[in-house]
Amino acid sequence: MSKYKYLLWDIDDTILDFKTAEKTAIQSLFEKYQLGICTDEMLHRYSLINKRYWQALERGEMSKEAILTGRFKEFFSSEGLDDSIALDFNNDYQLTLGDTIIFHDDAKNILLDMKKRYKLVAVTNGTAVAQEKKIVNSGLSDIMDAVFISEKVGYEKPNSAFFTAVFDELRITDLSEVLIIGDSLSSDIQGGIHAGIDTCWYNPGNTPNTSDLNPTYIISDLHELTDIL
Repeated sequence: MSKYKYLLWDIDDTILDFKTAEKTAIQSLFEKYQLGICTDEMLHRYSLINKRYWQALERGEMSKEAILTGRFKEFFSSEGLDDSIALDFNNDYQLTLGDTIIFHDDAKNILLDMKKRYKLVAVTNGTAVAQEKKIVNSGLSDIMDAVFISEKVGYEKPNSAFFTAVFDELRITDLSEVLIIGDSLSSDIQGGIHAGIDTCWYNPGNTPNTSDLNPTYIISDLHELTDIL
């Protein structure tokens, strides 16, 4: 019998295929704003900028508002496009992200099966606008027992205060009963370690771990959770 009672799940790039949703949203908005074609090469350059901004947020160096607009402002400027539309573009982007729903590794059925035995909790750093739409459109609103969005909690993963808010709300007192599952070493795994809970790094690309973080478990397919649990 599993020692875990609470499974904390990251959403983007863990349960849901964020990269495909991101690509679809940006390409459709390039059409709307008449910016021409957003090529895969451009998307790759944007992704690198976006990752750098989110990492700054996780380190507490920038506000959520600053990174959301700043990443597009820098991207448009570097591509020779009008960066004055960054704010409007981002606002539309948040709404469009939830239109494309693709699950990783049969995640929906995995979650439905696990719901019979565990408390399923979504923990995400995404914006409230994007994540709430995504959670409803994906059906996760009917599967998850609780949802914690950083924008509403007031803290971002990996900040320990985010996890304290989760534990307090769910009245969790025995941290050995909690496992977090996520794709981000800097957000999910670091946050879980600092919060004193077990961690499961979802690493479908088998990316080398060059950090000093040691997840409790490492999986490349969500079906592998069955062996852990």
